[in-house]
Amino acid sequence: MSGLSLAVAPRSVPPSSTPPDTVKTQSVMGGVMGSLRVIELQLVAFIMVFSASGLVPLLDLVFPAFATIYAILLSRFVFRSSKHPSSEPSQVFHGSRMFQLYVVIGTTLGLFLPLAYVLGGFARGDDHAVRSATPHLFLLSCQILTENVISGLSLFSPPVRAIVPLLYTVRRIFVIVDWNQDVWFNKTVPAVASVKDLTWLWFGRGLATVNLVYFSVNLFGFLIPRFLPRAFERYFRERDEAQVKMGEKEPAGGDTAVEDKGEELKKDE
Repeated sequence: MSGLSLAVAPRSVPPSSTPPDTVKTQSVMGGVMGSLRVIELQLVAFIMVFSASGLVPLLDLVFPAFATIYAILLSRFVFRSSKHPSSEPSQVFHGSRMFQLYVVIGTTLGLFLPLAYVLGGFARGDDHAVRSATPHLFLLSCQILTENVISGLSLFSPPVRAIVPLLYTVRRIFVIVDWNQDVWFNKTVPAVASVKDLTWLWFGRGLATVNLVYFSVNLFGFLIPRFLPRAFERYFRERDEAQVKMGEKEPAGGDTAVEDKGEELKKDE
């Protein structure tokens, strides 16, 4: 989630030299993320039904297209990938066990609990809850799908793969702020409310607040200070390596040409 699926989920089979514990950890995370891909497609279809119902603002509907086009332009004109199209994309960030727990918490808080909140709003007939939480779910599902697509293609360099979740997270923080405003200031309950209604009210408020805290920490504590610099370091290192390889090939080719020309002159003599 929010750049973390890019950072953790491996896309290729680990080499045989990798320690067994590392292979086991990577295979488990890969299995979890592989299962999530099926959920992502179902979730996107589910949220698209909401967007067709007018529950997602026009700006949020257009944003995924803008982010995708921007990422393609960056990969084409600014941060070109130095890898061959058929090669495996490089892994930007290697997560520890604590980091994997951080990913699971983010997935639960950002995806599953808001989805349960929206479904509960439908069941209770609470249109206010559905309308306030749906834009966040829509953007997050599009973000997950976009991250998984670009992380499996070597066409996109590490900076582009880091900028995409950065864009989505910044936009979603504004959306989550609106969600908090709705549940804290615009949603009211009768003076004499049942325990069930009060529990539902505070569940929505707590969920919106926790999402704001988590993704703010994710943006300012992980994506900007750690994930983005790591992506640029890997990008410049791969670019320098590619330039060195090209520099080694060019002199070798030139020496061969000179030797061939010398042999032709000897034959003529």
